[in-house]
Amino acid sequence: MKKVFTPLRGMDLLRSPLLNKGTAFSLQERETFHLQGLLPHHISDIEEQVKRRYQNFSSKLRNIDKYQFLSSLQNRNEILFYRLVIEHIDEMLPFIYTPTVGEASVDYSLHYYQSRGLYISHDLRHSLDQLFSQVDGKNVDVIVITDGGRILGLGDMGVGGMAICVGKLALYTLFGGISPYRVLPILLDVGTNNDMLLKDPLYLGVRHQRISGEEYDQFVDQVVHSIKKHCPNALLQWEDFPREHAYKLYHRYQKTLCSFNDDIQGTATVSLAALLSGLRMAERDFYNEKICILGAGSAGLGIAELLVDYAVSKGLSREQMYENIFFVDTEGLVQNSYSRLTDELKPFVKEGKESFMSLEDVVREYPITTLIGVSTNKGSFTKSIVKRMLKYTKKPIIFPLSNPTEKAEADPKDLLKWTDNKAIIATGSPFENIAQCNNVLVFPAIGLAASAVRMKEIPKESFLIAAQVLSSQAKDELFPPFSQLRAVTRTMAYAIAKDAIERGIAQEHIENLESCIESAMWFPNYPDLFAAE
Repeated sequence: MKKVFTPLRGMDLLRSPLLNKGTAFSLQERETFHLQGLLPHHISDIEEQVKRRYQNFSSKLRNIDKYQFLSSLQNRNEILFYRLVIEHIDEMLPFIYTPTVGEASVDYSLHYYQSRGLYISHDLRHSLDQLFSQVDGKNVDVIVITDGGRILGLGDMGVGGMAICVGKLALYTLFGGISPYRVLPILLDVGTNNDMLLKDPLYLGVRHQRISGEEYDQFVDQVVHSIKKHCPNALLQWEDFPREHAYKLYHRYQKTLCSFNDDIQGTATVSLAALLSGLRMAERDFYNEKICILGAGSAGLGIAELLVDYAVSKGLSREQMYENIFFVDTEGLVQNSYSRLTDELKPFVKEGKESFMSLEDVVREYPITTLIGVSTNKGSFTKSIVKRMLKYTKKPIIFPLSNPTEKAEADPKDLLKWTDNKAIIATGSPFENIAQCNNVLVFPAIGLAASAVRMKEIPKESFLIAAQVLSSQAKDELFPPFSQLRAVTRTMAYAIAKDAIERGIAQEHIENLESCIESAMWFPNYPDLFAAE
């Protein structure tokens, strides 16, 4: 068992979430750390504490109450929080992250009660060294950073984006074994364009419109270089940045520090894994699949690019894959007249179609066999569209990935009804008895691999490896169950780290890599505490 030396005593120790054991402090620890009289007489073990907390959790009726109960526990006793959630992972995951974290981000200012991480406003841009001196940056393994500009399918949540960062890092710990002592959430407070927040007298963020243009770019650049200076070993995950910034920031800094964008690459990886599993179940060939993506933003484009990269890695034609992937957005089929045509979208443009083509038009004209939704347009996968897909395949693959739940492109129950239970379905938010295309299936493995061998960067091959390993670990389903995810994460991390070493992008060269990966995974057990002066 780990030994920890601490100078804290009495209430100061009980107020330290990473050291507090609550009723599990031993008699000797109670005497050593002046805890007599501050705790009930009975000494519990962690198993008893888990049972007690679970009964409390089960008594909560509303989703947000369950979320707040778990957040409160995390802020009092972090080890007990993780132990409780690990032992009830399938039940509690929706209250740690999606969909409930979306509700928490909306009402973040109302329910705020505990500071975690760094809130960096534009006004503090000249004090970054001082801000980062408040954290033990050299021992930070993973950072999740957001500006709150595009939270899930909810839009601009401003300072409420911190709930997303904290939630994501909890998942790194739960499934990737990243120690909670070694994570850092960061909220870039650049203002908000959400008028409801600006008018809310309780709003805790900066009360002005978002900064933009060169001013925004310079601010992010200052923060990135401070992170590189103060947290030199950290993996940085870009999270929920607006479309106009997401791609630009990732591409600008992918060589500056070890980083990736979860909305682009995490979503793409888990979608590729689901598609590989789905095609295996449907007994169809990847290269001949006709794929339509509803939503031409960063998430949809990330999915399409990774699908093309996978095809190329298997010796297939990049050009043919461009032809096989169709984008539909609010302007219909993406073609030359599309007003927001970027360099990344150009290879997917369909020539020769001058008139507007809706999703239904596209499915009617082209033999679409896979339909992926990242549009946040509820109900856009209609009965007529799905029925049309049945003319091309007996088992259509349909992924309504938008979240939270109320933004999903279709209800899985309807999809199954319309296809006589033949559709192969994955969703972005949790639905009963339906595979969830949750990024948590992938990003903890990236974090574990990066921290274990100190990867200099995260190349696209890491995501291709993760998708293939994840799919291979599933049997008759699209994904392995969440209860097995820590083991699956370990397998993925090993493959990613091994590839990084072979590519020369690992700063640590380890002989027994498998043992290193396993020993790097933190598990929630109470440490032995010893007094330090």
